[in-house]
Amino acid sequence: MRTRPTRLALAAVAALAVTGATTVAVTAPAAAGADQQGRHGKPSEVRFATFNASLNRNAEGQLVADLSTPGNAQAAAVAETIQRTNPDVVLVNEFDYVEDGRAAELFRENYLEVGHNGAAPVDYPYYFVAPVNTGVPSGFDLNNNGTIGGGDDAFGFGFFPGQYGMVVYSKYPIAADDVRTFQHFLWKDMPGAVLPDDPTTPAPADWYSPEELDVFRLSSKSHWDVPIRIPGRKPVHFLVSHPTPPTFDGVEDRNGKRNHDEIRFWADYVTGGRAAAYIYDDEGDTGGLGRGQDFVIAGDQNADPFDGDSYDDAILQLLDHPRVQDPHPTSAGAVEAAVRDGGANLTHTGPAAEDTADFADGAPGNLRADYVLPSERLAVRDAGVYWLTSSDPLFTRLVGTFPFPASDHRLVWVDVRTGRAPVR
Repeated sequence: MRTRPTRLALAAVAALAVTGATTVAVTAPAAAGADQQGRHGKPSEVRFATFNASLNRNAEGQLVADLSTPGNAQAAAVAETIQRTNPDVVLVNEFDYVEDGRAAELFRENYLEVGHNGAAPVDYPYYFVAPVNTGVPSGFDLNNNGTIGGGDDAFGFGFFPGQYGMVVYSKYPIAADDVRTFQHFLWKDMPGAVLPDDPTTPAPADWYSPEELDVFRLSSKSHWDVPIRIPGRKPVHFLVSHPTPPTFDGVEDRNGKRNHDEIRFWADYVTGGRAAAYIYDDEGDTGGLGRGQDFVIAGDQNADPFDGDSYDDAILQLLDHPRVQDPHPTSAGAVEAAVRDGGANLTHTGPAAEDTADFADGAPGNLRADYVLPSERLAVRDAGVYWLTSSDPLFTRLVGTFPFPASDHRLVWVDVRTGRAPVR
C-alpha cells in the first residue's frame, strides 16, 4: 500500500491540472457524463482496450494540424476501429502529447464523435493525458556515439518532446485526484535493475556514467496509474505504459534491458508491499497497489513471450504473475497474416493467433506486443484482437497490408465482469 505524504485537491471541472505541469488530466463536467454508464447502463461488463494507433507525427504541431479538421484518412481509420470495437476504456499509444490536451480533444471531437462508414460515433466524456519522456533532451551522450543530441540522447527516443505519447479515453469518470504518474522515476532506484554494461571496460553495468544514472529515467514514455470509477465497485486501476522496443542498440542491449525493467515496474507495483516499497511517483508518494485493489495492465509492451528480441523473457514477469490474468486474445486475421507474410513468421514458436503487430517479414516478423491483462479477481468474459481477415469487407480500410491504413498494431480488447468486489 502506498503512502501519501501530500495530496492535491482537484475540482471536477472541464480541465484539471496538477502543479508543475507534470500531469494534466482533462475530463468532462459532471453533467456531461451523468448518464454515461458504459456498455449496459449500470454495467455488468466493462471493455478495456489498448491500441498503438501510430498517431505520432514527425514534427511538433503536425498532429494538431492533422486532427483540426475531420479529413485525415489515417485518423479516421483509427477512430473507426475504436468505434467498431467500442471499448469503455481505451489506451491509445503513439499519440503525440500536446500541452493542455489539445490533440486529445481534437481527436475526440473531430473523429471519435463522428461516425465513419456506418460505424456509430463513440462518446468518451473523460480522458487523461500527461507529459512523457520521449524527445526530452537529457544533455548527455546516452548512446555513447561521441556526440550529444538527437532522438537517441533524449530520455526516451523521440525527435521532439511528447512524440510517441499516449492518451486514455474513458466512458466512466477518472478519479483525477488519485492518478499517479511515474515519468521521473530513476532507473537506478529500482533494486536489482538490469543496467547495461559497456563491453569495452572491465567494470560491470557501466554503459551509463554515474552522472547519467543520476538523471536517467526508467520510463521511455511514462507509467500511469489511472483509476477508473465504475459504478457499484471500487475503482479499477488502469495501469498503462509503452516500454521501449528491445532493439535499435548494440551488444550492451540497453533498450532490451530497459524494456525488461519497464515491464518489471508493473509486476512490482501490483505485488505491492515490500516489493513496491522503492517506487515513488511524480508527487513523491511511495509504494504500489494494495491487495484489495483491482487493476488492468494495458499497453504496447514491445515484448513477445516466445519470439522477438526481448531480454530474459521480459513479458513473463506479467504473464506468470500470480495477480495477473492472461486472457490470450486471438484473431483469425493474425493467423492468415503469418502465412501470407512468411519470412520470420515461419520459424516462430509462439501461436500466430495471438499476434497483435504486423512487423517486418524478414525480422522480427509478426509478434504479440500489445496486452490487456486484468487482475486475478476480475472475471474475464471475452477477449479478442481486431485483426480482420482479408475476406472481410472492412479489411482494406481498417487493417490492410503495408503501408497500413491505420497502424501496424491491432487493437486488443478484454471484457471483464464488474459485479465482484463491490464497494465496502
